[in-house]
Amino acid sequence: MSRSALITGVSGQDGSYLAENLLSRGYRVTGVARHDRPADASTVPEESSSFRLAACDITKPDAVLGLIDHVRPDEIYNFAAMSSGSGMFSEPIRMAATNGFAVTCFLEAIRSLDTSIRFCQAGSREVYGDAASSPQDESTPCQPRSPYGAAKLYAQNMVRLYRERFGLHASNAILYNHESPRRGADFVSRKVVNAAVAIHLDGQGCLDLGDIDAIRDWGYAPDYVEAMRLMVQARSADDYVVATGEGHSVRELCELAFGHFGMDWREHVRAHPAQARPSEPAPLVGNASKLRHALGWSPQTTFSDMVRLMVEHELDRALRTRGTRI
Repeated sequence: MSRSALITGVSGQDGSYLAENLLSRGYRVTGVARHDRPADASTVPEESSSFRLAACDITKPDAVLGLIDHVRPDEIYNFAAMSSGSGMFSEPIRMAATNGFAVTCFLEAIRSLDTSIRFCQAGSREVYGDAASSPQDESTPCQPRSPYGAAKLYAQNMVRLYRERFGLHASNAILYNHESPRRGADFVSRKVVNAAVAIHLDGQGCLDLGDIDAIRDWGYAPDYVEAMRLMVQARSADDYVVATGEGHSVRELCELAFGHFGMDWREHVRAHPAQARPSEPAPLVGNASKLRHALGWSPQTTFSDMVRLMVEHELDRALRTRGTRI
């Protein structure tokens, strides 16, 4: 029989890519959308005998228990979380419940119903906060500097505790920045790409950014969900940094996105240091050596190819949208 998976946050960037990944492997997939918001049909597969949608308030223990009892999946991937884009300090109570406490609801349900269910938590490099050294790996001290990072660290610790105390096959994927055409509009990668396309089509415009010299480790989302799949298939569970190991600045992102159209980004981007985050003591770059050696994972898409894919997708979308308005 085919294996079955439960994916929370299925309408988001990572959840939708993982759903496609698993369906291509013959899985039966149940995708969980937010209980108070319908799933985005543009990113979620059509419902079929292999894929179905379910609604659940993941912050309610009884609701999570009932969902897992009904679906009885072999694997659970948790992507449900409030955004880390421009809202890491917004709604801290709700963020703590969704990004932190909800994970305990899943772990406790697995412990109560079936400890053979495998679980993977989509964590974040935000648990490291302003790390003092670079690159960061699984041994780097965690000192989150936002409610988002603090909630993710709580979830990360609970996954480890349930793995060690109850023997659950539960892993943490400590994800560094990963982008794609499905990335939310609040993230700087989409802001830059959208601006480049709009200015190319309109012939004018300007994009305001903060610190254009900020360094980030940017990977490609489909590569990162494949890393999580490998974690769940591994003989034993563990915690892994998922990163490319390469740092790129926002300046480089602008150069590639605007350069795709032969434009000089400096003519269209205004940097406002006052809007930037406080300076970081070390570049936020991850060391995924443990993942590479243990599970044989490596990123397949380069930074420049990722930006190109995002630009081409946004250009196509913009042209189709404008075409329907003519």
